[in-house]
Amino acid sequence: MSQQKEAAVLGMWAFLLTEILFFGGLFLAYALYRMWYHDAFVAASTSITLSWGLINTVVLIGSSLTMALAVRAAQFSQRMATVKWLILTMVLGTAFLGIKVIEYADKFEHHHVPGPNYIWEEAGHAAAAGEAAAADAGHEVSPDAANFQLHTQIFFSLYFTMTGLHALHMIIGLGLMTVITWMAWKGRFSSEYYTPVEMSGLYWHFVDIVWIFLFPLLYLIDRAH
Repeated sequence: MSQQKEAAVLGMWAFLLTEILFFGGLFLAYALYRMWYHDAFVAASTSITLSWGLINTVVLIGSSLTMALAVRAAQFSQRMATVKWLILTMVLGTAFLGIKVIEYADKFEHHHVPGPNYIWEEAGHAAAAGEAAAADAGHEVSPDAANFQLHTQIFFSLYFTMTGLHALHMIIGLGLMTVITWMAWKGRFSSEYYTPVEMSGLYWHFVDIVWIFLFPLLYLIDRAH
């Protein structure tokens, strides 16, 4: 049993290392573009609702706590407590995804999704829309406005890529938690064997930690200015 646990722990950490490298590449790309197009990134970041990001941060910190309590309950052979904490973890994870849906809907409504329908409205004024109207009327669009629109679109491309991949990991985690909760309900875990709960906890904590990096990078970039 001890050898089996060691193999599981090694496998999970190897998997998490590949995930760290994967997200690390995205963070590096974000840092470079932020350095090159700082003003556009600041403007685009301030268009995101800070309160939703803050609520989601609190929700995920809470889910890390409930996940840790689930692992501890499994270690002490507390079947019902394990099930309770796992279910609460899934509820918080689902709440996180629900808030992301609200955020994404807002971006779709304001045409902030990168693509042919993308429009950047600076400070509530239809700057990009005015430029587009000028272009349709045969007038020249200023290069600065066109570049600013392009650079804000780069921010939202990274925003949707990173938060979308994070949300995908959350969905996978919820599926994993569903299986683990069913196993806990069936009494599969005890103080002698709780490795699946512990490994699921490692994965869940990793996903939470990724968000701890995403939140300041995407939501808090120079908001005081």
